[in-house]
Amino acid sequence: MQKKTDKSILTIILTVSLINFLIYIITTAFFSYGIFRDELYYIACANRLDFGYVDHPPLSIAVLAFWKFLFGDSMFVIRLVPAIISSATIFMIGLFTARLGGGKIAVLISTVVLMLTPVFLGMNTIYSMNVFDYLFWITSAYIFLRIIQEENKRLWIILGIVLGLGLLNKTSMIWLCAGIFIGILLTPLRKELKSKYPYIAAAIALIIFSPFIIWNFTHDFAHLEFMRNAANRKYGELTPISFILDQILILNPGSVLLWLSGIFFFFFSKTGKKYRAPGFIWLTTFVILVINWHSKGEYIAAGYQILFAGGAVMLEEWSLIRHREWIKYVVVVPLVLTGILIVPFARPLLPPEKFLEYQDFVGLKSPVNEGIETTMPQFYSDMFGWEKMAKKVSDVYLTIPEKERETTVVYCNNYGKAGAVEYYSKKYPLPKVVCPHNNYWYWWDEVKNPTTIIIIGGNLEDHLSSLEQVDSVAAYKTRYVMPYENNFTIFIGRGFKRSVKEIRNSDKVFI
Repeated sequence: MQKKTDKSILTIILTVSLINFLIYIITTAFFSYGIFRDELYYIACANRLDFGYVDHPPLSIAVLAFWKFLFGDSMFVIRLVPAIISSATIFMIGLFTARLGGGKIAVLISTVVLMLTPVFLGMNTIYSMNVFDYLFWITSAYIFLRIIQEENKRLWIILGIVLGLGLLNKTSMIWLCAGIFIGILLTPLRKELKSKYPYIAAAIALIIFSPFIIWNFTHDFAHLEFMRNAANRKYGELTPISFILDQILILNPGSVLLWLSGIFFFFFSKTGKKYRAPGFIWLTTFVILVINWHSKGEYIAAGYQILFAGGAVMLEEWSLIRHREWIKYVVVVPLVLTGILIVPFARPLLPPEKFLEYQDFVGLKSPVNEGIETTMPQFYSDMFGWEKMAKKVSDVYLTIPEKERETTVVYCNNYGKAGAVEYYSKKYPLPKVVCPHNNYWYWWDEVKNPTTIIIIGGNLEDHLSSLEQVDSVAAYKTRYVMPYENNFTIFIGRGFKRSVKEIRNSDKVFI
């Protein structure tokens, strides 16, 4: 049985977790660019609680709804959640590392490296289900490890609950579940399959996840349609090679030696052999995503926490051998320095102009996202322009006669625009939204019998195919945003040639 974690090690874990929390609060309060596209959409979802949504299960949305009910929905307030959850994740990887046999050095390596990993910094900059995903992955691995060490049957029940909540947060937890199954099957843990507890755990997870399954049955399997469209269209150009190269970049190129050491720990070292089962979580996920062909590197990022922990333990073990103390410094020092160098690309720290100068100085060009070249990384571009756009739409709305405004709607072609119009309707006079993108397609029915429509973007000829009269009334232009969110015209349309239902069905976009 594993001994309790040493108090000095717990102090290190708590200290790094607290540092992460404080850094997060400071950067959010003083360096943020603006609310992110997806956050606007998640707030819209939280205003319409359901058992599921086109592009994600409901757990993170339910948490957001509860949080904003208590504290409001300002950007700083909703980003307190990722500050807390990311710090809890760092705490858990520290515990996991200690459980693997890691001492102070190993725990310090795994927690600090995770804290400085670009994808972890970026994912935890904004509110999303990805924030919780990291916590569910490492917590599941930790409980799985304790099952190996303690043979405590009750831990299976806890594992089932965590897996169920993780699935209710993000369906990619299915890969983790597959990894746990393979880890059981290919290690001495398979003896557990003779008992009832693994099956109880699976049943508990399925019951917790069932609301989203039922939602999909009652919504024509919308989530499956979304995933199929994303793979074929949005990520159609991705390959296994891009998947692997993407991982190296988003995990910090300097971390390669750490996670390779993690692979060695779980699958080749004498020390890690008895803990091989959690290593299969990463390996199984990697194989699944390679076979999938059109996978993004970030899909497996949460699984690398397991390798970071194993690699830290391995490095500590090697460095304790006489005359090999240098090993930990050779690996960790460049890793930390590279992490600090990359931080401005993962979390807003510099004013936009200064960031662009820094980007040129470092020599890193903004990556091509979804086939589109940008001046700034898309992650940053999607934090600009939303309030300015909403204000422009409000100005147009106020030009419409007051009586006519009662039956006026604004058409947005994606959930970013739609979410922005709804979010800033508390500040500016704005009409209700219709949008064919993801869950907004279902919410379209909230608007009844519109007579006038404000259209954000598009071209006059296309709009005239559905409307008798379309007038160009305003132009929108701003800086730093994605090209498809810039330099567009705002129109006012009247006289529907097609029914609103026909327009909704023809414009449907699940991607």
